[in-house]
Amino acid sequence: MAAPLADRRLRVLNVEDSELDHLLIQAQLRRAGLAVDIPRVDTLAEVRQALTEAWDAIICDYNLPGFSGLVVLDMVKDARLSVPFILVSGEIGEDTAVAAMRIGASDYVLKNNLTRLAPALLHAIEANETEQARAEADRELLRSKQRLHELAGHLQTSIEMERAAIAREIHDDVGGSLTAIKFDLAWMARHAQDEGVRQRVQSALETVSSAIEASQRIMHNLRPAILEQGLVAAVQWMGARFEKRTGISTLINTTSEQINLPAGVPLVAYRTAQEALTNVSKHANASRVDIELSVASGVLTLEVSDNGTGLSPGDLAKARSFGIRGLHERAATVGGWVDLSSSARGTSLILSVPLEASRAEQLGQEEASAIKHDPSSWGSA
Repeated sequence: MAAPLADRRLRVLNVEDSELDHLLIQAQLRRAGLAVDIPRVDTLAEVRQALTEAWDAIICDYNLPGFSGLVVLDMVKDARLSVPFILVSGEIGEDTAVAAMRIGASDYVLKNNLTRLAPALLHAIEANETEQARAEADRELLRSKQRLHELAGHLQTSIEMERAAIAREIHDDVGGSLTAIKFDLAWMARHAQDEGVRQRVQSALETVSSAIEASQRIMHNLRPAILEQGLVAAVQWMGARFEKRTGISTLINTTSEQINLPAGVPLVAYRTAQEALTNVSKHANASRVDIELSVASGVLTLEVSDNGTGLSPGDLAKARSFGIRGLHERAATVGGWVDLSSSARGTSLILSVPLEASRAEQLGQEEASAIKHDPSSWGSA
């Protein structure tokens, strides 16, 4: 932690053409109890050289030979230095002083009132250091948010890759085994002589068929292979399955049958629609869902709306509402965002993604690779 200003040795640059005035300023600061190193410069070349060093503050006369203190202030700003700048003059008018402060000066002090210089200097340095600390805190917060976004994106990618791995295992191991059992049971049904045996085999066939269908449903939820046919086809397939499973009327409206999208974006849109429909089936008590998919002015828009009971502000503010938070984070991985609105007439969730291929490809390549697979299907006896 930095020591109090009164206990620190300060480095202050004094731009002053009068050696006597410089000595008066130096004496006044030391009389106020400040430990100060305060060299004097009086030409623009010396100022330019001095600005390559670090200073706690700059004190500058307003009237200097061939230039003014405002010229020095412009040099400080051009050098992008964050250092307190105090004008000292015996002639500066209040209007000029106020104008100088508007363009970056920290304060101004009249030479006939130098007793105000030390308090003004300390205040300016403290204010500058506070502002610098706040700016650094803001930068660190921004870096922290960026790291969290990157972590969220990495986690989403890892989840998709793990889902793809599990889906492959279900397809290759469980699916293959169930299909083999189904073939064997079908053979037994054809060759069994006893009617009771044939009935038991038929019952087993039905059970295995149900297991195969359940495994296929789990596999499709884990790894949306339908995305290889395009986002429009995938959303239409999802909506049809949702309507069949829940009995909720689902209407899908798209601007075209095929939408070309950068890598990563289709999976984000698919998962967003999937999460929205899951929430509708669990919480909305709706009888109708509308899904709209469109591209306009370079922005992909996916809207899922229902005519259900809606969400209360308390529902949206729940500390553990990770589903909605996950949608926000997932959208951010491809430069998009999610808007959620709700009323007594229903809920609407809108995903918007600017289709900047470079950013989407940069952030979405891993997610895209997570759903790549060789198309195949399970056979039936």
